[in-house]
Amino acid sequence: MSVANIARTAEKPVFKTKIKTEDVKIKEMALGYFAGPLIAMMANSIFSAYLTRYYADVLGLTAKQFGVFSMLLPVISTFFVIAGNLMAGRLIDNTRTSAGKARPYLLLAVPVMIAAIVLMFLTPGGDNINSTNNMIKMIWIAISFNLFYSIGYPMYYTAHSSMVALSTRDGDKRGLLATLSNASMVAAAGVGASILVPVLLQPFMFVTGSDGTIDRVASYQNWRTLGILLAILTGLGILLEYYFTRERITEETQSQSVTENTISGKMHMHACMKEKYWWMAVLFILFFQMGQLVKNTSMSFYVRWMFDSVLASESPEAASGALMSTLGLIGGLPSAVGMVIAWPLARKLGKKRAIVMGLILSTAGGLVSFINIHHFGIVCAGVVLKAIGIIPAQYVMLAVLSDVLDHLEAKNGFRSDGFTMSIYGATMVGLAVLSMGIVNIFLGSMGYDASLIAQPASAQTGMMIAYLCMDMLGFVLSILLLWKMDVEKYIEEDQKIISERRTV
Repeated sequence: MSVANIARTAEKPVFKTKIKTEDVKIKEMALGYFAGPLIAMMANSIFSAYLTRYYADVLGLTAKQFGVFSMLLPVISTFFVIAGNLMAGRLIDNTRTSAGKARPYLLLAVPVMIAAIVLMFLTPGGDNINSTNNMIKMIWIAISFNLFYSIGYPMYYTAHSSMVALSTRDGDKRGLLATLSNASMVAAAGVGASILVPVLLQPFMFVTGSDGTIDRVASYQNWRTLGILLAILTGLGILLEYYFTRERITEETQSQSVTENTISGKMHMHACMKEKYWWMAVLFILFFQMGQLVKNTSMSFYVRWMFDSVLASESPEAASGALMSTLGLIGGLPSAVGMVIAWPLARKLGKKRAIVMGLILSTAGGLVSFINIHHFGIVCAGVVLKAIGIIPAQYVMLAVLSDVLDHLEAKNGFRSDGFTMSIYGATMVGLAVLSMGIVNIFLGSMGYDASLIAQPASAQTGMMIAYLCMDMLGFVLSILLLWKMDVEKYIEEDQKIISERRTV
């Protein structure tokens, strides 16, 4: 579909926003920035926690006959994911409609996301590891995987990520929207994928046979049912976000004599890449999210195989699901409290300072888990301390990125939301895919075998590195990057320049 067709579709009365107020109100906050994204991102959060296990334990992609396919699929797909996000960002920068420039792509993402999720769980011969149609199976998996991660999710996530910066110029409201937007992601990953799903659905997703191993046939059928449900929820969540958001800043630029769509992609790229604050923000997102996503992807493996109480249980999937839910609840409580305290804390200390101080606490607290990596209580203590420290980074960083975009607008005379959010989306979605490859590499190269009662020491080492070490490495690199991030001192001056330019 061309940009012109997208514009015409978005202009139809049926697709008009339900938000009519000039200021951001409760309905927009609650439905457009929290409830909608929470429902829309639930599927991706579950995939981050369980898709690698689904491929390994149900479809058998770590089996010898698939060679290095399971390791290379996420790694190679990362390039397509990055390309998809860059394309989505360029489309956003070139789109102008009464619905905005990002919101139309929320609408377009609905059918693509629904189709991708359904196809991911209709793999031919998916319940038969001994089937001879391995090539067909691998092609189907590669296409459906990339339909979701390289086309559907980049289209949604790039548009979604642009909404905070495009919603309002009110700094306090923007900070609140950034908090709610990040809270929806945290809730989807924490409450959904890490608390409710493990205790309610894990035995359903990974059915244990009478011999203590995974019943692939029953598990595959259950995943097909789950896939249809997730597809429906995802579509409804995106529509909720679409109808209950509004791009007030895009509406401003439509009345200017020089519109942003006259700016080439090269100019957007040049403007961003010569700005040091832009690089600090983007690289912070890269390092911080890499650690978080590898940790989340490896969590179900760690809980399933690293605690003795699970290995000794008659129902290891139920036992690991209960512990994973407990770990998610304990680790998620600080995030829930953080939704309330993050913005007041950032206003008192400054956004950058709050983030850096929190990450220092997370780095120190994470060392607690290494006292005994097989003891559930000790590992929980380390997870809680990490979760407390990352509160500002989770909720405030998107507001910092919005400050950087305003700084760029003040300096250059045009906004680069689309390009920046395509990089942001490419980083977030690309890392989600790459993290699966990293975990697969750790497991595949270190002797992981889902048919065993217990994993060898080498595989346990891989799970320990992925779950306990990778996020701490991200914390250290992020602290170094943000140490001299002082874009906040330009906020008032930038807003004045932008305001004066609009009145000319």
